[in-house]
Amino acid sequence: MQFPESWLRSMVNPPLGVAELTERLTMAGLEVESCDPVAPAFDGVVVAEVLAVEKHPNADRLHLCQVRIAEGGADEALKTIVCGAPNVRPGLKVPCALPGATLPGGLQIAAAKVRGVQSHGMLCSARELGLSEDHAGLLELAAEAPVGHDFRAYFALDDHRITIKLTPNRPDCLSVLGVAREVSTLTGVPLEAPACTPVPPRTDRRWPVRITSPQGCGRFTGRVITHVNAAARTPEWMKQRLERAGQRPISALVDVTNYVMLELGRPLHVYDLDRLQGEIDVRFGRPGESLTLLNGQTVALDADVLCIADARGPIGLAGIMGGESTKAETTTRHVFLEAAFFFPEAIAGRARRFNFSSDASHRFERGVDFDNNLAGIERATRLILDICGGEPGPTVDTQVAAPERPPVLMRVPRACRVIGVPIPGAEMAALLAGLGLSPELSGSGASETIRIRPPSFRFDLAIEEDVIEEVARLYGFDRIPANAPHAPAQMR
Repeated sequence: MQFPESWLRSMVNPPLGVAELTERLTMAGLEVESCDPVAPAFDGVVVAEVLAVEKHPNADRLHLCQVRIAEGGADEALKTIVCGAPNVRPGLKVPCALPGATLPGGLQIAAAKVRGVQSHGMLCSARELGLSEDHAGLLELAAEAPVGHDFRAYFALDDHRITIKLTPNRPDCLSVLGVAREVSTLTGVPLEAPACTPVPPRTDRRWPVRITSPQGCGRFTGRVITHVNAAARTPEWMKQRLERAGQRPISALVDVTNYVMLELGRPLHVYDLDRLQGEIDVRFGRPGESLTLLNGQTVALDADVLCIADARGPIGLAGIMGGESTKAETTTRHVFLEAAFFFPEAIAGRARRFNFSSDASHRFERGVDFDNNLAGIERATRLILDICGGEPGPTVDTQVAAPERPPVLMRVPRACRVIGVPIPGAEMAALLAGLGLSPELSGSGASETIRIRPPSFRFDLAIEEDVIEEVARLYGFDRIPANAPHAPAQMR
């Protein structure tokens, strides 16, 4: 799981430096594999606006650009800069390294003559700033980027990219919210979860859904949103978070679903409503059926593969990847937004059978929160409306089955023996309460017990040892003494 530090701190911001924060996570069982700055060190780069572009008199592939590097019309706010990038044009806002700037690798920028014309700086690509390997042209900034503002501050580059190496039993931490929940418990700082306020419908339009195979799909939530502008530009703040979490921005609709998946751990899918034919049905495949996926691969289905179908046949592999026939594109006008819960047993191994994996299958085969369908739909709806506009219909939530989450009993004296430290039962209960396990402490002395109720996002809490492990890691493995075994022997 990869995410930027700033995204985590937007939900929980303890008074700890990034080194201490990552150490806390590692000692709590969430091993931080790496923590790197999102950009190398550089200075002297500002947001600039290209006002005019003309051909260089002495070079075919170079341009003379009039560039505004500060607000106002003073002469010192305007610079002439020679640029050879193919995408330079009037009105473009770009990062500009001024004379005296130092770029990654120690490159010093100074005013210099380029083919006989004085150039007062350099317009920069993403690779020249160490942000990516993209060197096809200048790094284009949003139209609202403030001219003259320090680029490093504007682009929030004083940030870190944190990568956590998760074990398969912790799918709840395959989201920023899940990691933030852990940090909140470890530090005592309140968690500020993203707002998932219900979005009232503005139209009555809905799409019929049926779950034919409840053993594979327990819940299917959907919503129609009409008159969207799918070609809208993804906001810079969202693109930044996606890129720093290892996701490539694609289009506004796809970016919103990926964003909510990373934020809440809730995989979503968007269908082009005009390409759907008849009722959506969640069922297992049938012999002879095939499906062309979004990655261009055509797969043969059988009775062991759960799929999403309409009146024509399969339109997606459930919990793995959508189909090419109903994908939403930049020309899409009306969409159907889906959030479903698929049982891990119905998804595990299916993607590997077809020799690929996806972010959705990685989560569903480990276990996705079966109680945040509505939260995911509402969060995605709000983002889509803010970015693409549109008119939402009512949310339709079809529930047929849910995983059983029986309570688990932990004996406090046994937990102390296993951990090797005498931890009071009340302290254990307080630690478990921070994870949302609703602990119930009862008894005393040798009969003291704690009963917990596993929340919907924890699929790994089933036996007493699971709860003991939670107590040990929250108490702190570094606080448990490493005592060598003591075996007294008597000389005879």
